[in-house]
Amino acid sequence: MSGIEELKKMIEESKRIVFLGGAGVSTESGIPDFRSENGIFKAIRDFGYPPETLLSRSFFDRHPDVFFKYYRTLLMSGDAKPNKAHYSLAKLERDGKLTAIATQNIDGLHQMAGSKNVYELHGSIKRNYCMRCHKFYDDEFIANCEGVPHCECGGIVKPDVVLYEEGLDTDTLMNAVKHISRADMMIVGGTSLQVYPAAGLIDYYRGSKLVLINKSSTPYDSYADLVINDSIGKVLEEAVGID
Repeated sequence: MSGIEELKKMIEESKRIVFLGGAGVSTESGIPDFRSENGIFKAIRDFGYPPETLLSRSFFDRHPDVFFKYYRTLLMSGDAKPNKAHYSLAKLERDGKLTAIATQNIDGLHQMAGSKNVYELHGSIKRNYCMRCHKFYDDEFIANCEGVPHCECGGIVKPDVVLYEEGLDTDTLMNAVKHISRADMMIVGGTSLQVYPAAGLIDYYRGSKLVLINKSSTPYDSYADLVINDSIGKVLEEAVGID
């Protein structure tokens, strides 16, 4: 039995699937990942800053002008559209198979594809808020501003993304843990499983159908019931199909 056929069989037998995804899900939509040769971290270093510095909360507070100059260029996904992986997962949810998505991505493409129950572990570029009055602003507001975006009340508008030195949202994290601990199948895709605490979520899975789909190996491969080293979009389209 091929890996795709085995994956199809697992999906057919499951009723509570959870998907945990990383940057590899979005690279197939043209969004660069963080740590590869052409990733965001290298681009930041080319501008003269360590990524952990420029993407930190303390740097944002001290130098918001510099932060937003690079944030608009490197982190905002522009006209990116959902790919086959996003649409396949949305179909699984509509079919009553998938109960939740926990994603490390901040691009909002899962929701754009139609997924409803999405836990964005690292926040979203689609949400932005005034640090003074908490008024909400969308990503177009940030994209169209020059320099540091300000609310009508005068406060700085901050993207609702998790920066270095900031913790993950407790409710988001606990809801992801709840769904993973109750899942009868867990699919992990497009992630090297090296970024914590997101990678540690896999430890809460108690079922017997752990599937890892990634182009390269991960530290958890030996624990998985099925490992497929291929494109996440290609694999999910073949296993699930798209309406």
